[in-house]
Amino acid sequence: MTKRMGYRDWGWLALWWHHFFLLWSTIDGQTRYTIPEELKQGSVVGNLAKDLGLGLSEIFDRKLRVASEAGKQYFSVDAGKGELVVNERIDRETLCGQSASCVLPLQVVIENPLQLYRIEVEIRDINDNSPNFITKELTLKIAESVVVGRRFSLESAEDPDVGSNALKYYTISKDECFSLKVKDLSNGRKAPELVLEKPLDREKQAVHQLLLTALDGGNPVRSGTSQITITVLDVNDNFPVFEKALYKVSINENSPKGTFMVKLKAIDIDDVQNGKVKYSFGERTPNAVLSIFDIDSDTGEIFLKGELDFENAATYEIDISAKDNGTPEMEGQCSVQVEVVDVNDNPPEIIFTSKPSPLREDAPSGTVVALISARDLDSGNNGNVTLQLPRHYPFKLKPSFSNNYAVVTSGVLDRESFSEYNIEITATDSGSPPLTTKKTIPVSIIDVNDNPPKFTQSSYDVYLKENGLPGSTLSSVSASDLDFGDNAKISYSILDSKVQGVSVSSYVYMNSDNGSIYSMHSFDYETLKVFQILVQAKDHGSPSLSSNATVHVFILDQNDNAPAVIYPSAALGSLSHQKMPRSAKAGHLVTKVTAVDADSGHNAWISYKLAEATDASLFNVNLYTGEVRTKRAVSEQDDSSQRLLIEIKDDGEPVQSSTVTVAILVEDGLQEPILDLRQKAPEPGKKSGRITLYLILSLASVSMLSLVTFFILAVKCVRNSRSSGSCCMRLDDLDGYNNPNRNLQIQLNTDGPIKYVEVLGGDMLSQSQSFRSCLSPMSEFSDFTFVKPSSTTDFKEMINVLDASLPDSAWTFESQQVSSEWQLIVTIMMFECRLFSDV
Repeated sequence: MTKRMGYRDWGWLALWWHHFFLLWSTIDGQTRYTIPEELKQGSVVGNLAKDLGLGLSEIFDRKLRVASEAGKQYFSVDAGKGELVVNERIDRETLCGQSASCVLPLQVVIENPLQLYRIEVEIRDINDNSPNFITKELTLKIAESVVVGRRFSLESAEDPDVGSNALKYYTISKDECFSLKVKDLSNGRKAPELVLEKPLDREKQAVHQLLLTALDGGNPVRSGTSQITITVLDVNDNFPVFEKALYKVSINENSPKGTFMVKLKAIDIDDVQNGKVKYSFGERTPNAVLSIFDIDSDTGEIFLKGELDFENAATYEIDISAKDNGTPEMEGQCSVQVEVVDVNDNPPEIIFTSKPSPLREDAPSGTVVALISARDLDSGNNGNVTLQLPRHYPFKLKPSFSNNYAVVTSGVLDRESFSEYNIEITATDSGSPPLTTKKTIPVSIIDVNDNPPKFTQSSYDVYLKENGLPGSTLSSVSASDLDFGDNAKISYSILDSKVQGVSVSSYVYMNSDNGSIYSMHSFDYETLKVFQILVQAKDHGSPSLSSNATVHVFILDQNDNAPAVIYPSAALGSLSHQKMPRSAKAGHLVTKVTAVDADSGHNAWISYKLAEATDASLFNVNLYTGEVRTKRAVSEQDDSSQRLLIEIKDDGEPVQSSTVTVAILVEDGLQEPILDLRQKAPEPGKKSGRITLYLILSLASVSMLSLVTFFILAVKCVRNSRSSGSCCMRLDDLDGYNNPNRNLQIQLNTDGPIKYVEVLGGDMLSQSQSFRSCLSPMSEFSDFTFVKPSSTTDFKEMINVLDASLPDSAWTFESQQVSSEWQLIVTIMMFECRLFSDV
């Protein structure tokens, strides 16, 4: 039959919910809620997101979760509403027993960044348990001789509820011989006692039936009953009496089995069997006590039977009964209070509230690595825990609250030095001896692009033969990066620069993966002798880092140019015509063959050889100077027309050569112009006088220009000395090629038979403008040749101009006559060129 809820019931329910919503509060900066026990699953405890100041989106994004220290997950978070809800049935009596306060601590963990909140949920007791008697039917045997006022202890009811819902009072059914008294014990319990109000008369009533009722203070009131049957006995009218009503014993929790605890003593003044006492545990002693303690029924000695654990139970209340052998049987009672002394037998525990996450190596000091807590089940100093980290690690512990800590960074992290840390946390309690627990936290360091690529060399020197095949490998550069992954992946490139006014990328290209440099075409030493390539190594990090290196490419000369004949020039035809008198003596200079080679070094050493001759006995060619002289005096029998084929070779490998044909006409009565010129040298003619005058004027002009230049240079040095404190001419200004506007190169070649000085001006990487003085010390006269520029093609063009402007004989004559003056002028001009380049 269903009972409808009346107006009074609805009122009580409304009042209960009113108290429920008024009781949650925040204490000492911690969020605290108060709820009644036995709430249904899914019931709302409170709006956790609002109370913690979090948005609903943060609950999911930051992975909010709730951890309970009670072992079970009694609560969970509704991610959609941010509410803390009941996850399973909560029984306050199971959680807290008879404790007056029942607070369930919770830890709220939020990630990104890591945060830890502590909330408390107070579980309020509701009157869901009725007082209960373990023994539903109790039988007492009372002798009729018992005096009025004697008290008999009855079984106490147990009510798991606390506060107003706990057991409040007892009642007993009406009986004229008995009344009920409630005794307040030291531990706050109430023990019912049956008091004899009138003497018993077995003949009138041998059995008394009483109903003992226990009531709590809840609303509505709950109760429990026990049926008491009293049998009235006769004869034995004295009961055993203990020396103490309460015995107190202390024993260490690590005491071994069989340890003696206490000896009880009860005295019965009756005689013989009525005074002989047997000891035993009370009838209502729990099995948990019986499994740990044992009593000697004859002596009253109590021994330790099982194992004690302070963390499970700190005290025990044991009821002891002493019964005699009389008829009827009489008994006395006492209590033994056992206090378990805590021993440091539990090592500390380290609990990860949040697992560690990888750290970037540029993480600032104070970055949270993990959240941990420490606890020790022991009490007092045995439960005080101290945590320590290794000293040489860049981490430290930051206390939070209630044995909670945050592991944070305390220094600079460098993945290249340590890519992973195994942080060993040591927890030590304050017991004697102290117990220690260690736990390791692995922390991975995430790489950051903080190291640029580094070349194996800051500069590279490459020597390359000219006329190489296009696409051949010039060099290979290599760089390394200490970072990891894409931050260490390197790409190579060539930075744009100019070589002879053209981008360097038109000369070479580079493999971006392995750093190999390849030629785009073959190189010509006579056009380009040296150039540089600026290469860059760049990693794939974000942002990317790079470094540069310089590759110096030196072109090595190869013998790829044949000697070019300057005189006699090919512009006059393949045949050179010369005249000589038939009166010429031995050693007569007929002509001089002059050739140059665009190569350098040994490849430019030239030698002359008479390959064919009409009369080989008449003429001789100097191996080094190319002078054609008579080997003997010319006779009347010699042909008037002589033909010579002269071969010109260089000293390269392979040898390059060229030939020139000289036709000599032998005439009678022709004077030797060179000898006449020597005789007339002290009396210069009009033409030589004009040349001398021109030379003097040129020398005076150059001297004046030198004075002006020295003056300008002195002013510049004074200005520079004020700013830099020095004024000097450096060797690298002469030899370097980095500053094309200040470069002047003077090259002196003394390797071969023909000595020459080469003056190069301008950028060495561009087309050089050169002035070459070819001196033949082995000739009879010092010959001077003025050539610009220094290439085989330009040599030929210059000879064409010279041959077109001067007669064949006049070229030889005038060049011989003014050689010494021109050598002096060229020397001064070379010095002036250097001064002007500095200015």
